[in-house]
Amino acid sequence: MDADELLQRVLDGGMIAPPPPLVAMLSGGRDSVCMLELAVRARGPEALTALHVNYGLRDESSEDERFCAGLCQRLGVRLEVERPRRPRGPGNLQAWARDTRYAAAARLAEAQGATIVTGHTADDQVETILYRLASSPSRRALLGMRPSDGRLARPLLGTTRAETTAYCEERGLDWRDDATNAQPTYARNRVRDGLIPELSRVHPAAAQNVLRTAALLRDEAELLDSLVDAEIGHGGESRGTITQERFAELHPSLRRLVLQRLADSAAGRPLPGAARFAEQVAGLRRTGTSMLDLGGGVRAVAERGVLRAERP
Repeated sequence: MDADELLQRVLDGGMIAPPPPLVAMLSGGRDSVCMLELAVRARGPEALTALHVNYGLRDESSEDERFCAGLCQRLGVRLEVERPRRPRGPGNLQAWARDTRYAAAARLAEAQGATIVTGHTADDQVETILYRLASSPSRRALLGMRPSDGRLARPLLGTTRAETTAYCEERGLDWRDDATNAQPTYARNRVRDGLIPELSRVHPAAAQNVLRTAALLRDEAELLDSLVDAEIGHGGESRGTITQERFAELHPSLRRLVLQRLADSAAGRPLPGAARFAEQVAGLRRTGTSMLDLGGGVRAVAERGVLRAERP
């Protein structure tokens, strides 16, 4: 696939079509550089704002920022740079960095009414699915990243890293390599450099089979989500609730999905593991008020025969 064919694929996907402006997340790596230049070709530089987050965690961080500034200047794209300060104490560094950059992108997008575009590729999708499957036993783990999710769009999710590399080379685009991506300290790196090559030795189409399975499951998830939609608010209660009687009648699989939806809505984000409490929630007494902690600062509340999830 040449550069023009990749551009046409992205255009055909419709995720960066006008009128919304675009906020392109730019790390300086090949995938984000490819996505930025594709967006410029598709929409023109005036429709874009690039966002680079300099965490200051590596000796090369300042060089990465300078590279992104030079690239945006050549392309005529406005660049916004965030320089967050790492919080003190223990914690998941990668999770903090991810949350920080997405929060920054969301602020920019909200102010402009823009769509956020990332350079996530099919390779990232495989890594995400396998990592989540190993670390978080849930249906969501197998679904992977959505091509679009609210304001967020991933136009390259069907494109391989080899194809983004070829695009950059054909278009004469430089990029920055993050040396920490080769360090086995991080689990995602071990998935990329260890697990996926081993799976490819089991079957040469292993990665493609993971992607095909995830695509099928996402299609089926639309049906399951519609079943959950039909149950929440069952019996004339307000949205975000279900009668305890109806909840107890549901098939155990649907009961888990309903509880997960209630918990996610209460948390304002996915709340891993809430579904495992479905049987305990079904057993809450139906008189007075009873509660059960679902984790993540969310609890199930049964009150006068109606079940809901809430943050205390």
